[in-house]
Amino acid sequence: MQMMTRDVLLEMEQEEEDDEDGDIGDDPASKRPFLTPPTLLPSSQVLENLEETIVSNFGALENQPDFRSPEFAEFNGKPDSLFFNDGQRRIDFVLVYEDESRKETNKKGSNEKQRRRRRAYESNLICDGLQLEATRSVLDDKLVFVKVHAPWEVLCTYAEIMHIKLPLKPNDLKTRSSAFGNFNWFTKVLQVDESIIKPEQEFFTAPFEKNRMNDFYIHDRDTFFNPATRSRIVYFILSRVNYEVKGNVKKFGINRLVNSGIYKAAFPLHDCNFGRPSEDLGCPNERYLLYREWAHPRSIYKKQPLDLIRKYYGEKIGIYFAWLGYYTQMLLLAAVVGVACFLYGLIHQNNCTWSNEICYGIGAEIIMCPQCDRLCPFWRLNTTCASSKILCIFDSFGTLVFAVFMGVWVTLFLEFWKRRQAELEYEWDTVELQQEEQPRPEYEARCTHVVINEITQEEERIPYTACGKCIRITLCASAVLFWILLIIASVIGIIVYRLSVMIAFSRKLPNAFNGTDPIQKLLTPQTATTITASIISFIIIMILNMIYEKVAIMITNFELPRTQTDYENSLTMKMFLFQFVNYYSSCFYIAFFKGKFVGYPGDPVYWLGKYRNEECEPGGCLLELTTQLTIIMGGKAIWNNIQEVLLPWVMNLIGRCGTVSGAEKITPRWEQDYHLQLMGKLGLFYEYLEMIIQFGFVTLFVASFPLAPLLALVNNILEIRVDAWKMTTQYRRMVPEKTQDIGAWQPIMQGIAILAVVTNAMIIAFTSDMIPRLVYYWSFSVPPYGDHVHHTMAGYINNTLSVFSISDFKDKSYENSDSEFGNLTTCRYRDFRYPPGHPQQYKHNIYYWHVIAAKLAFIIVMEHFIYSVKFFISYAIPDVSKSTKSKIKREKYLTQKLLHENHLKDMTKNWGVIAERMVGVIDNNLRPKLE
Repeated sequence: MQMMTRDVLLEMEQEEEDDEDGDIGDDPASKRPFLTPPTLLPSSQVLENLEETIVSNFGALENQPDFRSPEFAEFNGKPDSLFFNDGQRRIDFVLVYEDESRKETNKKGSNEKQRRRRRAYESNLICDGLQLEATRSVLDDKLVFVKVHAPWEVLCTYAEIMHIKLPLKPNDLKTRSSAFGNFNWFTKVLQVDESIIKPEQEFFTAPFEKNRMNDFYIHDRDTFFNPATRSRIVYFILSRVNYEVKGNVKKFGINRLVNSGIYKAAFPLHDCNFGRPSEDLGCPNERYLLYREWAHPRSIYKKQPLDLIRKYYGEKIGIYFAWLGYYTQMLLLAAVVGVACFLYGLIHQNNCTWSNEICYGIGAEIIMCPQCDRLCPFWRLNTTCASSKILCIFDSFGTLVFAVFMGVWVTLFLEFWKRRQAELEYEWDTVELQQEEQPRPEYEARCTHVVINEITQEEERIPYTACGKCIRITLCASAVLFWILLIIASVIGIIVYRLSVMIAFSRKLPNAFNGTDPIQKLLTPQTATTITASIISFIIIMILNMIYEKVAIMITNFELPRTQTDYENSLTMKMFLFQFVNYYSSCFYIAFFKGKFVGYPGDPVYWLGKYRNEECEPGGCLLELTTQLTIIMGGKAIWNNIQEVLLPWVMNLIGRCGTVSGAEKITPRWEQDYHLQLMGKLGLFYEYLEMIIQFGFVTLFVASFPLAPLLALVNNILEIRVDAWKMTTQYRRMVPEKTQDIGAWQPIMQGIAILAVVTNAMIIAFTSDMIPRLVYYWSFSVPPYGDHVHHTMAGYINNTLSVFSISDFKDKSYENSDSEFGNLTTCRYRDFRYPPGHPQQYKHNIYYWHVIAAKLAFIIVMEHFIYSVKFFISYAIPDVSKSTKSKIKREKYLTQKLLHENHLKDMTKNWGVIAERMVGVIDNNLRPKLE
């Protein structure tokens, strides 16, 4: 259900303003010549006149006698056929509607209005040159499938309008060399078998022009436009043909007809069944090949057949899987280093001096002060023994090395991806794609204001004035700010929960601790609070996500971006901003705020004047941050996989159960595809968003969890195949779209990479205990501050715990309380303050200021070092490799030369004909005089 509502949300703003009898904006036909191009049917003036009659009159008349209806044909019993019943005309698109005369609930007025609009729309499609054939459903006679075919003349006309690049001649320049050189024998097992998926022939290309058709490589008219290009062209027409005109206002587009229920679906066809090859000799069986060599679990170790993915699904889906595959390959290196750092901490766990002091040394003797008011008791330091052992694994020297490595790794990933992206732009012929993109139909429908273009000095239409644009921007920014504040409010609610339950857990858990139960050793008050708060935080994140998706779409619809790329980039920034605050706010709180502003037992800091600010364990908040990351990353991965695999599978299973009575009947390809799930225009958007959020977890907080890249690697290996499986088997075929890159996600990743250096430096400085340990080891373990002869970590715990006099508690009940620890006079707490009785009692001591100076120095040094390395790498690695630049320039030169030579040949040929005619005319004029 969530998938099916996404496209509806795309036009929610328009639907609010456009009821059944409303309109969506002025759209004078004279301002949209490309909807019915005058060159579309040069040999049929009758059709153009008929079109003008229908377009101008429908909406004003109740009964329209001039509708042109599609041909009706019975299913010919060929389930694998991709053609009309004549076996010649290819099906480029399918429209599905429910026959109003056979509906169970027949609202006569409403159904008749829908029928008229659909008939007008189909009639206008026919007048635009498309050919339609209708067939009733085999399983449900209420459904009618309208098959759409674009003939050669229509394809040529709209290919020129859309600036589609098409082949000029075979390209002998594109040679793909392996990066592994002599190791091809090793990588061959990872490659897709070229005998199964044959490499595509490469061509020089140029934007198509009808008047230069002879320049193009038209070996066969039936294959010159591949199925993906044919679907793009037909969808372009379907999105712009109108179905009603009132006065001078048009209502148009297949998306609006589907959203209003006039059509139930509109989609291009898959070419065959994914489980077996087609029996039709004219079918390329690309879907079957993709399932076998890409989506099947047995192909999980193989590289992706990117060229076939691009050919079948289009460049937009192809670039997503190319990026995801490249990101996963780079994660392999990060995962290896992360595991090595984890093993380093695990090996040195038993040699962790400060942890041994907590567990086996003075930890049993040190009595810690209560961490909340009234209800919290005193507790022994050794109750945190288990957590300190775990913390030794993650808070080690390897963590520092790994944080620096990841700062360099993310730069290498982004720079090498730019190079890979440039190679794909060249190989997939999208280098000059910006010229191809057309305005969105929703934008065109709102263009009611006329302005003068500053460059051309000609009139053009825009959807709103400068004042209107300012109002829209202000309203959208206010809405975004409101929802971000709402997310922050939810985070504060989680903090209040933590403070509240900490009181209860602190009251019960330590009292029951007997030192023998391993569960009780792990289940400290801090751990119990962390786990429950993380789970609740994850649940709230998932709930808020569903709300924010709809909010972001509504705001973006209200903005009314001009092109689909602008629309997706605007939506991307809003959704990522929401998700960034939603997912990362709790981690930022634990890393940089929890335990940092707690005061001391005699003068604690309170939240909202009521709740005492929670403290970190003696080992710090790093372990809690690691727990939070593990729960959110793991929970998110499990939830997404369940949603992506089970939801479409269950929905398709329910659909098949609904038609089980006719299961023995042979169903055509279009009816099989109709019962699949709808991917939706924003399907890839959510896939990108999922991966970018994961990228943030891997980079922003990796200093606290070196195993994050390993979890991401395992998840992504499965994610690629899960996405391939659901796209190939569970979803209808998407309309192929062109794209040049991954859009706004690239600058988002660059921003995350810059922020990651700061966050990891601050995590090591302020969240982990590494800097205080280093300060103690090098300065305070030896004279003049320490008593040890050599640098050592012995005595570190005692040195970092300050002393507090129980008589200084504001709540005097602690003085007279019966404690299991006997008659206490002092307790310890985590801070660097002078003891009671000192002239500056409870003020920060010299150790504190040494630690602060060391932390600030560490942040500055680490940031400058990593940023310097990042700058050098960015400068040293160009975004486009020299070979790719040469290929692009060489191809452009040869293409222009080829077109120029052909043009000269045509001119020479034409001038030769003209010269012969002129000689003949002169000869005929002079001959009588000579005679």
